[in-house]
Amino acid sequence: MPAPRTISLDAMGGDAGPAVVVPGAAIALERHPGLRFLLFGNAARINPHLEAHPALVERSRIVHTDAVVEMRDKPSQALRRGRSSSLWLSLEAVQKGDADFMVSAGNTGALMAMAKLVLTTMRGIDRPAIAGQWPTLRGTCIVLDLGANIGATAGQLTEFAMMGAAMARAILHIERPRVGLLNIGVEEIKGIEEVRQANAWLKENEFGIEYCGFVEGDQIGQGIADVIVVEGFAGNIALKTAEGTAKQMAAWIREAFSSSPTAKLGGLLAQTGLRALKDRMDPRRFNGGPFLGLNGIAIKSHGGTDALGFASAIEVGHEMAESRVIERLSSDLDALHGKLGEPQRVRGSS
Repeated sequence: MPAPRTISLDAMGGDAGPAVVVPGAAIALERHPGLRFLLFGNAARINPHLEAHPALVERSRIVHTDAVVEMRDKPSQALRRGRSSSLWLSLEAVQKGDADFMVSAGNTGALMAMAKLVLTTMRGIDRPAIAGQWPTLRGTCIVLDLGANIGATAGQLTEFAMMGAAMARAILHIERPRVGLLNIGVEEIKGIEEVRQANAWLKENEFGIEYCGFVEGDQIGQGIADVIVVEGFAGNIALKTAEGTAKQMAAWIREAFSSSPTAKLGGLLAQTGLRALKDRMDPRRFNGGPFLGLNGIAIKSHGGTDALGFASAIEVGHEMAESRVIERLSSDLDALHGKLGEPQRVRGSS
């Protein structure tokens, strides 16, 4: 039987801080009764929320600190004055082996900068990437990078493919994931040089994946690949566009079913189906983006999520820890760099 997992939480991160983090941890504890929690932050603010969940009290320890990284802080500012912050200390707990993974809904840039310093990048990784789960017609796929990096070389895109595949094995339980490169067309002559070079490497080498070639933006939701690889600038735009489109469609549906008495009746009759659609599109179910490529598991929760969404982020970290994703990814990356060769990798990563 595996040992119970200990999770370090940045209790002060996000729009609501402990008001969301603590009940989110309580939901996670209901799902996995063996969990233990380290709550980093202001004890006076955490305790009132914690006392509302007696079962969680028994499984938690508060580590007090007054220092908080604000959402508006630049990464450089956070690094200069944030080493006693709830964000830094929650990462440090993973680095010291006191926790199996950490979760924060706080400042993304600060979390990335601190995570690279505290946890360090895995051997051979140039840049960590943020991965996320994307609902599709066939279930769920993994998309990365969603904004940790602006631009990416061919070598980095190939590394992203390996990192995304490792997450797909952990979260989606697919041993040989289908991987595609996001591009402006499926023809091999299209796209920038870095994307075309990464495509050539992935086609020519066996990396324990099923490579699908280029994927266009409108194909992400079709589920033709389990992992979609893209550099961070385009990935973040794609994510925000999809989120905005989902909100737009939801608003149109509400408007359509309230436009007339007949439409309202139709909405009432379709209530069960609409509720199922709402649940399927609920972004809280897909909350939690890991920073892949680090020597430790750090999960970024959406800053504006609620307790259910925060619990989903904890679930992502739990599944990654249970699947030993760091060890497996390290082995995959060793195989990748062995096949590409060090000189070729350096040329594609500089």
